[in-house]
Amino acid sequence: MRYIVKKIMEPDYGCEERPEGYIAMDHLILRDESGQEIDYEVADQELYEKDINEGDWVYFDKDNKNFKEE
Repeated sequence: MRYIVKKIMEPDYGCEERPEGYIAMDHLILRDESGQEIDYEVADQELYEKDINEGDWVYFDKDNKNFKEE
């Protein structure tokens, strides 16, 4: 099934430092083709590497890894 990325919410740390080795996770609101919305968490770095932005269509493989639809 494919989903449109409706919203990406990046964590706000203010002036606090993150612990060493911390992986920043973003909260996504995804909507499937039938209109159902789901929440999903993904590493911020992964979104940058895959160039996933609000308005993009994404899907998940059998291992629950996300991919941007080209």
